[in-house]
Amino acid sequence: MLSRRSFVAGAACAAVHGASAGRPNIVFMFTDDQRWDSMSCAGHPFLKTPHMDRIAREGAYFENAFVTTPLCSPSRASFLTGRYVHAHGVRGNGPMYNELSHQLITWPRLLREAGYETGYVGKWHMGNDGRPRPGFDRWVSFKGQGLYDDPPLNVDGQETKAQGYMTDILTGHAVEFLKRKRSKPFALCVGHKAVHGPFTPAPRHKDLYSTDPIPRRPNTRDTLEGKPVLRRTASAQEKAKKAAAPGSRGEELIRNQLRGLVAVDESVGEVLKALEQTGELDNTLVIFTSDNGYFWGEHGLGDKRFSYEESIRIPMVMRYPKRIKPGSRIREDVLNIDICPTALELAGARAPANVHGRSLVPLLGGKAKGWRTSFLAEYFLEPNFERIPTWQAVRTSRWKYTRYTELEGMDELYDLQADPYEMRNLIQDAAARKTIEELRTELGRLLKTTA
Repeated sequence: MLSRRSFVAGAACAAVHGASAGRPNIVFMFTDDQRWDSMSCAGHPFLKTPHMDRIAREGAYFENAFVTTPLCSPSRASFLTGRYVHAHGVRGNGPMYNELSHQLITWPRLLREAGYETGYVGKWHMGNDGRPRPGFDRWVSFKGQGLYDDPPLNVDGQETKAQGYMTDILTGHAVEFLKRKRSKPFALCVGHKAVHGPFTPAPRHKDLYSTDPIPRRPNTRDTLEGKPVLRRTASAQEKAKKAAAPGSRGEELIRNQLRGLVAVDESVGEVLKALEQTGELDNTLVIFTSDNGYFWGEHGLGDKRFSYEESIRIPMVMRYPKRIKPGSRIREDVLNIDICPTALELAGARAPANVHGRSLVPLLGGKAKGWRTSFLAEYFLEPNFERIPTWQAVRTSRWKYTRYTELEGMDELYDLQADPYEMRNLIQDAAARKTIEELRTELGRLLKTTA
């Protein structure tokens, strides 16, 4: 975490470099628990997301976007700070991160110091405290997970109760912010509660997709051979929790997630419409993404938290015609920690020296030379999820190595080219020994350079 002195210095740099004219507005929209393949532009067979698709069609679609930790609060902190979880300190969900989340040095906070008007609308969920965080002129949020129907809200520090469906309510507040008259650029974050459990679609969408067959990936039939970490016996407490919880892999859950995304897509459409009506659309960097992926039964799993692709991969599209050619397809690996330096660079501000992400501006201009060839992902054991151990992983375009730091003999290695569904663990394969050593060395390097 940055010291106050470092923050002031970073903000001063931002103020100096942000003084030039023509700085873009920034609208950063993100969902909760949306898989990378849950957009029609990503090839989903029946989900319709025309407004997300519009951003991709008129901007860029990122084919390989990932989070560095597949868990809500840590990932959100990484999006906003540009730092890995082991560095920014928000390692899990829960009230123990209330105080820390008021201290994070975020890119909206730096942009506000650089002359931007800033707003946050939606789920914050770093701690369960709904009070305003530093760096925002407008604050509309709520405690913890919030409610889908008639939710309590914190609006600029005042507790109130809204009427209606959460996604629609947040959309209204976002549009109100966008339509304000102002003489300075703005940055708005919109964090949807959707499509997190309890998987509640808007009433108008509750019967959508009722007869559409749910596609299943081959790894939903994984026997778990070679995955000892998944074959461990659950504790009595975990078994009781699972028995009491709604099914995490059922088709109705999947349908309700997809139904919930329809309201989110409508929200994206309303945001784009407001930007058009104010004449600001083409002067605005519009980003849409998710805080992590989600399992629909792959490897017998629901939820997220493991290092498999369905958990760490996310959707990501961007639109900014001044820098992004319409219809761009970006194949390089991009991370949630890249949003912070990207926003700051486009706004004319310099990212703090301890940011781990890389600005996507070169990729947006078609310049991929020197881009990353590997990245670190990690997860830290949570008391309420004892069956999911701490792990560290390194992923390249071909390989993924996962080390379970507190468990012996349970590491995993997958050749993603030959085995994209991560069915065959090669950790005991003699032919893979050199690769394993190289990946362990690379994992150590990534940890050391992001300490």
